[in-house]
Formats: sequence, C-alpha cells, structure tokens
Amino acid sequence: MKGSVMGSGVFEDRYNPGMENTPPTSRRTILKSLAGLGMAATGLTSCQSNSNLSNSGIVRKAKAGAQYMGQFAAAPLERIRMGFIGTGARGSGHVAQMLLMEGVDVVAICDNHAPAADSAARRCEKAGRALPAVYDQGDEDYLRMLEEVELDAVIVATPWLWHAPMGVAIMETGAHAFLEVPLATTVDDLWKLVDTSETTGRHCMMMENVCYGREELLFLNMVRQGVIGEVNHGEGAYIHDLRHQVKEIERGEGTWRLAHHITRDGNLYPTHGLGPIAQMMGCERGLDRFERIVSFSSPARGRQLEAARDWPANHPRNQQKYICGDMNTSLIRTQHGRTIMVQHDVTSPRPYDRLNLISGTKGILAGFPTRVALDPEGKGAHGWTKGDGLKPIYEQYEHPLYVQVGEEARRAGGHGGMDFIMLWRIAYCLRNGLPMDQNLYEGAAWSAVSPLSEASVASLGEPQRFPDFTRGRWEATPELAVIGS
Repeated sequence: MKGSVMGSGVFEDRYNPGMENTPPTSRRTILKSLAGLGMAATGLTSCQSNSNLSNSGIVRKAKAGAQYMGQFAAAPLERIRMGFIGTGARGSGHVAQMLLMEGVDVVAICDNHAPAADSAARRCEKAGRALPAVYDQGDEDYLRMLEEVELDAVIVATPWLWHAPMGVAIMETGAHAFLEVPLATTVDDLWKLVDTSETTGRHCMMMENVCYGREELLFLNMVRQGVIGEVNHGEGAYIHDLRHQVKEIERGEGTWRLAHHITRDGNLYPTHGLGPIAQMMGCERGLDRFERIVSFSSPARGRQLEAARDWPANHPRNQQKYICGDMNTSLIRTQHGRTIMVQHDVTSPRPYDRLNLISGTKGILAGFPTRVALDPEGKGAHGWTKGDGLKPIYEQYEHPLYVQVGEEARRAGGHGGMDFIMLWRIAYCLRNGLPMDQNLYEGAAWSAVSPLSEASVASLGEPQRFPDFTRGRWEATPELAVIGS
C-alpha cells in the first residue's frame, strides 16, 4: 500500500547501527558520532542479522535521564520548521500535503536521487513557498542537513532499514522524528529508538496512516462507545498483490523490498492491519498489551514464479531464492487473554484486504467491504448490515475527526484521505502542544511483530514474548480517546 521509496530506491538497505557510549556534547559531535551508525556495511547483512529474535531483552533498564513518553506533549510551536528525508514515491506526497497545512514551513529536503529532491523543492516553489534547502549528495547527506538546518520535525520516507538510524539522528539533533512504517526491523533497533526518544524528550511517531481511515475511525468510535460490548478478538492483514515488484530493477520498491523476501521469513509488514485493531483494544495504552506471538508461513512460491515469468532463466532475479512464505499468519495473545490474528501476503493474486475485524460480546465490525453485525439484546446476529444499510450507522457514529476534516481530506487525497488526516493531526498536535495519537511504544510494539514472527517461524511456531517497551508503565497511559470530540 504505502512503501517508502527514496528517490530511485538506490538508498540501499545496509547498515549496522551502534551508538557511542559517551553522549555527544554538540550538534557537530552528535552528527560525527551518528555518521558511525554503520553505513559502511554492504550487501544484505542487516536483513540477515536477527540474532536478537530470542526472548531476551523483554524489559531493559532505562537510560540515565530518560522520561516516559506515553503521554508526552512537547512545547507548542507557532510554526513548524519541517524537513523531509526521502521524497520519492511516498515522500513526495507527504511534501505536497504538508504544504497544505497551516503553520508548516518546508525548510529542507533530502534525497539521494537528485531529481526527486529537486522535484520536491520545486513543488514548494510552485506553491508560493520559499525554496527549501536541498541535500542530494549521497546516502549520508541527511546528516549534513541535520547539522546545517534548524528543524522542529523531520518526516522519513525511506526503505525500512534506514528508519532506525535516521530516527536516532533526528532526535539526537533536537527534532521530532516521524517515521514511515515500520519503525525498525529488529528488536534491538526498536530499543534504540525508545531509548533515544526517552533521553532526548523528542517525539518518535510511526506514521501508521490506516489508523486515520474513515472505516477505522468509525470503528474506533463505536468501540469506545461500547456498541460491540467487551472486545475480545481482532483480525488485521496486509494482503496486497505486489508481484510486479520483481520487474523493478532501476527504480521502485522492488529495488530494495525484495531483499527482505530473500533473507527473511515472517510477517514483514504488519502495522497497516494491526495498528487500528491495537488502538481499539487499547494495547500498550492502559487497557492491555501484547504478550506473546506464534507465527507460521506457507511455502514461498509467488516471487519465484513471477521472476520466472518476467525474466530470462539466467537473469539475477531468477538466481535468487525467495524464502519469505507467500502467506504468513501470526496470532498474538494479549496480557488479558484477548487474541489478534495478523496476516501478510504480497505475492498471491488476491484482492487487496486489511480484514479490519473487531469482535465483542455484543457485535462485530469488519472491513472489505465495511459491514456490521450487532446483537445488543442477545437475540442473535444472523446477518451483516452493509452497503446502503450502513447509512444510519455512519450518521450516528461517524468519528468527530472525520466530520471535522474529512471533506478536506477527500479533496487532498492520499489513500482516500487518510494520509491528509494523519499529517493534519501531526501538525495540529505539534502546534498545540498535544500528545501524538500514536505514541512511541505503540509504534515499537506494532513493529516488533516482524522480528518476533521471524523467530517463531524459524522455531516452527515456538511462542515469542513481546518486549515491554514501556517498562511496565503502559497501564498509566490513557487509551486513545475519540480525538476531535
């Protein structure tokens, strides 16, 4: 749905992040130390390095000076000096929509593909804004941007393995970090982001746009109002036919995303389907938390078959062995015994689906298509309400945030308006000194599904325990309210 392509996609997945033990004492010292986050590693070693996938590190001691970020609110900003790292297929849309936001100044653009960086900068100029500073001199030019430009917030839309080092660098230099999904691909990197956010007092939000979809907001409102009773089960998925990525050699997600299918087997992209369900359940926020996960993958056939169809037998894409199963099914058990099924399939000829199912003692809500079955009096629910029959449901339970900005979001576009609503909320919260709708620990827990599912698949379904990134403080964090009300 929304992979992060930085320029040409040549921003390779290669790093071995590690932080200095001695805290840097200046912006320049910080950036010099961050340059050592390991961009010298080559090939796919990062994808292969999953030694942290055991049950170790469930809870780690907080760093000196750490503060809990569960309900963190930064000082309000009259205007937001916004920077962007990655302005290709995904990031360019973020630039365009941030230009629509009140109180946001796009002041810096970084992309290792110069045409993508220039295009984003010219978009600002065409919108009547000042031309931002442009950084397009290679993979690490974002470090120079962070050193030279005073920034309040930075949006990262790059291949997955760059999210963690870039997020750390952004926060260490004083800006809030807004990272595309997932936050990171290993548990160690998730802890690095948690530690850095807590010690710098900077937001680190994973930008899960699906939490702002109309259907997802509607269901959140209904759950919060008790319409389906006590919630006990959820289902989410990312089922999206992306076999065409095998054809992408010069540009596009296929230039880096296929590497994960060659070196990893698990749920590689869990958060679109999982995030909204987790928020409805209040996981990592007062009501519950992810406790453990079991995961299984089907045989891996789709990528291999597509490569054989698209390329000659001697082509490099046919010389690879794709190990990630076509369908991964993971089952999460929460601390209070609730269950969540999460699926991932991007290599089968199936229609797009996120499932988006939430079940309770008085009814069930489900997506694709949107449908509702309610049984408030216990007499039985033997059919779905859907299509035109949902009109009274929307009239009664439309989420206040969608009522407020939904029309503007539809005009702006971006996955049906969910992108606009997400970015609007980010800007609104920054300008008004409010907590983010998705906090640091939610992003970490949702992202942890990937490495933990890999470990479970590798051990033939052995349960894996989730780290408690909140260090036991999740119960003190309020559940997400019906924002906008």
